[in-house]
Formats: sequence, structure tokens, C-alpha cells
Amino acid sequence: MNTATMNMILFAMGAYLIGSVSFAIVVSKLLRLEDPRTYGSQNPGATNVLRTGNKLAAVLTLLGDCAKGWFAVVLAIYFSTPLELGIAGVSLAAFAVFAGHVWPVFFGFKGGKGVATALGVLLALSPPVGVTTLCTWVIIAYTYRYSSLAALVAAVFAPIYQLLLFGPGVKLVAIFLMSAVLIYRHRGNIANLRAGTETRLARRSDKKSQEDPASEQAKDG
Repeated sequence: MNTATMNMILFAMGAYLIGSVSFAIVVSKLLRLEDPRTYGSQNPGATNVLRTGNKLAAVLTLLGDCAKGWFAVVLAIYFSTPLELGIAGVSLAAFAVFAGHVWPVFFGFKGGKGVATALGVLLALSPPVGVTTLCTWVIIAYTYRYSSLAALVAAVFAPIYQLLLFGPGVKLVAIFLMSAVLIYRHRGNIANLRAGTETRLARRSDKKSQEDPASEQAKDG
């Protein structure tokens, strides 16, 4: 095994360990909240943490999970020349940090679905694809108010965007694998969407109506 290959493997292992840090669990412990694996969807992610009602914890989880994906890839890009990682090494690290989030070694290989981490990876690995994928998520989430549906649609389109903008290559393989895993991790949400039982994202108008039932009665009257 040559030095370049060894560096690729070692860097991928490091990226995997970075990804294995679950911010949902870490933030919950720091803020003395329940373990996100014990309530709601039992998924250690920002959406489930938000079920506690602690918006700060959810935001910190979202930013942390996204940042670790971005950081691992940026680190790989920075050292790609001196360590001879190349595009293949960077792409391997990109998938490794995502895999670390989904199957974290520190938490019994039971992690989150990977949406925020995948976004961080995309923003570093292929910024135009990351931005267009994020826009896709926002449009679907705003239109249909399903976070899971937005994630699924974004996952389907991410490799398509990469292919259209940059053509085939190693990066496309990494993005395709992330999308495939992400879709698989959402199989329960797919079943709920088909059954019509998936939880919708709340809008401000909905919250205002709940806070002011009198106004709703006036509308009905």
C-alpha cells in the first residue's frame, strides 16, 4: 500500500470520527435536556430535539451537525495536495463524515438521518450543488410543510444537480451514496407520508391561531 492510499484511509477514519460526534446528544446533555433517543422519533437530530420546545438546542444541533460535515471536507481539501489525497480522498472523507453521523462509533452505531451533515458536506464538496440543494429543501418544506418530504426531494436532486453542473466523477459517486443512505434512513417517514400521518411543520399563522383562539372564532362567525 503506497503512502497516498494510506493517507486517504487515515483521513477517512478521522472524518468518520468527526462525524460520530452527535450534537443532538452532546447539546442535550449540556443543556440538561432528555436524551433525544428516548422520545419522539428517537432520532438524534435537530427536528427531534425541537420537540422539547427548546429552540436554542435545536439550532445548536443543526449548526453543529452541519458544521462537522463542512469542516471534515474543508480539512480534506486543505491537505489534499500535501498528503496526496486528491479528489478521490476528499470524496471519501466526505462520505466518511456523513457515515459517522449515521452510524456513530461513540453511540452504538445508532445515529441520525444525516440531513444537516449532508448539507454541510455538499456546501464544502460542491458549493453550487449545496446551495441549490438547500434551496430545493426550502421550497418543498415551505410549500408542503413536510421536513421529511423536503429532505427526500433534496436527496433525489442533489446527485442530479452535481451531474448537470459538473458531469460524472468521484464527487458524484460520494453524493449519490449519501443520497441513497439518506433516502433509506427516511423509509419510516416515507411510510407515514403515504399513510397521511407524517407530522407537518408549523407555520406562524398556525401558531398565532393556537395562541389566539378568539380570533379564530371571530373568523368562523
